[in-house]
Amino acid sequence: MKVVVIQGPNLNMLGIREQNIYGPMKLEDIHAQMKNFAEQNGMEIEFFQSNLEGEIVDKIQECLGDAQGIIINPAAYTHTSIAIRDAIAAVQIPTIEVHISNIYRREEFRQKSLIAPVCAGQISGFGPFSYHLAMVAMLQIFNEMKALAEAQKKQQQ
Repeated sequence: MKVVVIQGPNLNMLGIREQNIYGPMKLEDIHAQMKNFAEQNGMEIEFFQSNLEGEIVDKIQECLGDAQGIIINPAAYTHTSIAIRDAIAAVQIPTIEVHISNIYRREEFRQKSLIAPVCAGQISGFGPFSYHLAMVAMLQIFNEMKALAEAQKKQQQ
């Protein structure tokens, strides 16, 4: 099973920007930890980061037929992008929204996610560990998908 991790604007600046909010860990380090988890659990993983909304929409659409799950940190687009929301809804791939900070403890404009309603779930506020929790959740989704497929196959026999 393949999961695509999509990182939104300014996440390439992790470890540099606002360490009091996002911590000192760099995006490459987060990805290395996610890759280790994926390998240990027989998952394929791909990483993508863009500061451009249209490129993120394109990447979500490219997942159709190629990936079974998406983990996305839309960053600032969380609160503004109907286009990203619509792309996630269109592909109908289980998607988990991730945030390093607890968006509900931040400025009022950051407390509304346009993305969450079209996702399987949202993980927010656990720092870089949020990505690990998303990987655990995605593994559970994959296991449930596999069990459902096996049950349907048995019914057809």
